[in-house]
Amino acid sequence: MEKAIAERLVRRLLEASGSTANVILKGSFPGGRMIGGKYSLSTHTITMYLTEIASQCVQLFGSDEQLADYFEVVLAHELGHAEDPRLPELARILEQNKAAMESARTALLIEENAWSYAIQLLPHAEPAFVDRIVEHSLAGYFEAIVQASA
Repeated sequence: MEKAIAERLVRRLLEASGSTANVILKGSFPGGRMIGGKYSLSTHTITMYLTEIASQCVQLFGSDEQLADYFEVVLAHELGHAEDPRLPELARILEQNKAAMESARTALLIEENAWSYAIQLLPHAEPAFVDRIVEHSLAGYFEAIVQASA
């Protein structure tokens, strides 16, 4: 994805959301994990990793034909973290809690909150497209709950 296109999408979603989060665009996520975006609570900053976003899009949809839409959904999700008024409290619970089940449920709630926000921010997005991304994103969190209950 061209950086200029990503910057235009960032401006549009920041305006639509009213968020004051800082958004940084980077090429690749350091460390080998396929993370498309992340939010830092301490700096109120979203970092978007363009290479990983493109790879995720191809993995999930078989091509990069919908890359701009995919980027927009991932960014909306990260804005969901940035605008979640419960995130500081939930992050503290996650940090302090050592019980696997409680941690897994809290992590899932954090992600569900961000996805709820993202969906509301993108009323023009194709529901089946967004649903597929959300389901894929949340699968690991549901698996963590299953494993914690075993």
